[in-house]
Amino acid sequence: MFLSVEKSALRGRVAIPGSKSHTVRAVVFGALAEGESRIRRPLESLDTQAAVHACRAFGARIDVSHPDLWRVEGVAGHPRIPETVVDVANSGTTLYIVMGLAALCSGGWTVLTGDEQIRRRPADRLMAALRELGAEVFSTRGNAMCPILVRGPLRGGETSIEAITSQWVTSILINAPLAAGDTTLTVAKLNEAPYVRMTLDWLERLGASVEYDEAFTRFHIPGGQSYPAFDQAVAADFSSATFFLVAGAALDAEIELTGLDMADSQGDKAVVDYLREMGAQIHADEGTGALRLARADLRGVDLDLNATPDALPAMAVAGALAEGTTRLLNVPQARVKETDRIAVMAQELAKMGIETQELPDGLVIEGAGGAIRGSTDLHGHGDHRVVMALSLAAMAAAEPSRIDTAEAVAVTFPTYVELMRGLGARMETPETAE
Repeated sequence: MFLSVEKSALRGRVAIPGSKSHTVRAVVFGALAEGESRIRRPLESLDTQAAVHACRAFGARIDVSHPDLWRVEGVAGHPRIPETVVDVANSGTTLYIVMGLAALCSGGWTVLTGDEQIRRRPADRLMAALRELGAEVFSTRGNAMCPILVRGPLRGGETSIEAITSQWVTSILINAPLAAGDTTLTVAKLNEAPYVRMTLDWLERLGASVEYDEAFTRFHIPGGQSYPAFDQAVAADFSSATFFLVAGAALDAEIELTGLDMADSQGDKAVVDYLREMGAQIHADEGTGALRLARADLRGVDLDLNATPDALPAMAVAGALAEGTTRLLNVPQARVKETDRIAVMAQELAKMGIETQELPDGLVIEGAGGAIRGSTDLHGHGDHRVVMALSLAAMAAAEPSRIDTAEAVAVTFPTYVELMRGLGARMETPETAE
């Protein structure tokens, strides 16, 4: 599907939808809990649907018929072996968490797979850690990628992991409390630390016992625990808000974002600080929590994105529309997301007249101060965040643009085009053109 975009002026207010990361965790914790949990204001997207389908395969009963209230009847810490292959579609978060969940099942194998992008994402260090904790895990192609087979039981023990992605640590933190024995996890390196904080917040909210140091280098997780049912609202998604934050700061815009909670543990709330460092005028309403933005003259800066790799595509566009050089640094894991986002953003911004330089762990962007040109040959690479980021650049260009594989937006933000059009964005898909 193509997304056609023309130069746009944005005005108005937009309510940011729920967090994908929180929604996936809520579904998994609800599936493992005893009794019925209620998830309020969840995000309904392809990624969260993948989590629902996967958890159903392990025996959880999940009712998503009401869009604002999902009900999850959990398995009380005893998932069943799925009767068929578990397909996580495009959801890496679901894949890695469910690998640990599958290790709780004894007596048979769980087969995990996903789409083409998922089948290129490595799981070697998580596989090794789960083996050290008692599970049997192997890749059918011998490359530590899906399809992956897992068989429990997860007994506990000692293991260490170099966490290229925080999702590997999250998998162990969620599932190890349900193992028979205690687990000690040493983390030699951790990218995306705020997502581990998010998982720990969930565990603490549910009364689980986990001991850890401030640097998240060592965790002690007692086994034999259980999760109670819960009733929890999902916070609005700062990862989704990133695209509206960049739009408000860098485009012809006067917009207000509602529903965000700056006290939430989501790492991508740091995008507010990144843009302020670039000169953006972002005003927070202390009464309502709303963020108000209007276009400012942005300047290039150096930004450490290790905690916020999902922000790289949008921040690359912010750099392209700023004056001077922007360096997005210390984010090697951006190369192993749905795409190699460092290489992909360099390639696509070049089509719009922007000079970039790839680093092993980052991207250098020579800002054009808004002098960006449209292109009808933009490739979204089937990556939701790349498609949305390119749409921001296209709204700043004088010439029309067209982005392919725009259907990928539905992975995390199915209402993106609708919400942007509500602000006045001149963008359309074949569906909106009808």
